[in-house]
Amino acid sequence: MDYRRGILSDLFVAVVAKKLTLVETITPKSNQHEIQGTRPLRRMFGDDDRKQIPAKFVWLGEEQDGFTEDGFVSWSNVRKGKPRAPEYHLYYSGNSVTEAMKPGDGMFLALRRDGSAMMIIAPAESTIQNQLVWLFGLDHQPDLQLTFHEISAADSAQLDFAARYVLDELGIEPAEPEVDVLDPLIAKFGSKFPTTRIFSEFARFSLPDVSALDDPDAALFAWMEREELLFRRLERHIVADRISAGFAGDGSGADVDGFLSFSLSVQQRRKSRVGHALENHLEALFTAHGVRYARGAETENRNKPDFMFPGQGEYRDATFAPERLTMLGAKSTCKDRWRQVLSEAHRIPNKHLLTLEPGISENQTDEMQAKQLQLVLPARLHETYREKQQAWLFTVQDFLALVKERQRS
Repeated sequence: MDYRRGILSDLFVAVVAKKLTLVETITPKSNQHEIQGTRPLRRMFGDDDRKQIPAKFVWLGEEQDGFTEDGFVSWSNVRKGKPRAPEYHLYYSGNSVTEAMKPGDGMFLALRRDGSAMMIIAPAESTIQNQLVWLFGLDHQPDLQLTFHEISAADSAQLDFAARYVLDELGIEPAEPEVDVLDPLIAKFGSKFPTTRIFSEFARFSLPDVSALDDPDAALFAWMEREELLFRRLERHIVADRISAGFAGDGSGADVDGFLSFSLSVQQRRKSRVGHALENHLEALFTAHGVRYARGAETENRNKPDFMFPGQGEYRDATFAPERLTMLGAKSTCKDRWRQVLSEAHRIPNKHLLTLEPGISENQTDEMQAKQLQLVLPARLHETYREKQQAWLFTVQDFLALVKERQRS
């Protein structure tokens, strides 16, 4: 079966990125709601004298505090009918997103395949700005200078697990590949979700050619990718059945609270499931490589690191050399929660954290290094980081080699 997903050019035509200046933001000094129509913008919108384009405005911060607004952008030749050369301006509707943006923020103006636009605002040098630069195939720049990039099929990012992570932040859920995976899922699990451990085993079993021993980095990424695809397909089936049943109230109308509660439960299940899936697949890797470990071992103050090597008994044994102990936190996304790992095992000063989050900012990784926390990512995700960061990152293979060496000594 072909489980290949789409590419970014299925969703976007082009993007213009730039650092916002004072006159382009809404401040007490400027209320112009416009951006001058420079050459990159003319490449995107053409030389029409005027057109109005529906747009989705998105503001994204370092944490999960983003918000969106619907509106429009207008492309106009302000010198139409005049003898002088044309001068274009891009006007945008005022809303909560444009009110929140400030000078220095990164703006990514993307043209969708359906003809609409997205104006995405991200704080300067933030993780989400790095992720957008990577997703849209732009060159890393310290100052995010004005640039136009056509999103063609030839150099478009595959919509794999990493790309979909960023698209989720934008509220975009691409269509799943047209493959027949639903019938085997229903035959196995019916119309309900199995436990995460069973579902993770099913995902690994569906990839018999993936070898944890030959390439643990590729295996972990493939397993997470496959489980995500299978889960979304089963989720769509189960959620469709629930929506079809309706949300009727007590006779006075629709059960709005019931619908909102159900929607919230769907989102919470997605978030909690991916974290458990990551731990399940890591456990399978460790078992395949024959390393000794404990999952959820208890340390000081009832802390429970995700993985302890070689185990809880060795950690509690005061005569066991601390340099032979290893701790690994596992977080599908770091956000600001990576600091939680620092207090989870006092006997281990140098800690490790494995994540699936692409493009974490240099400010964050510099702080991790200062706090003696080593970041571990599947090799596929290293390209989403800057060159300086890549020299410091661990692959999954690197981490396994370290643990094996400590368990041999």
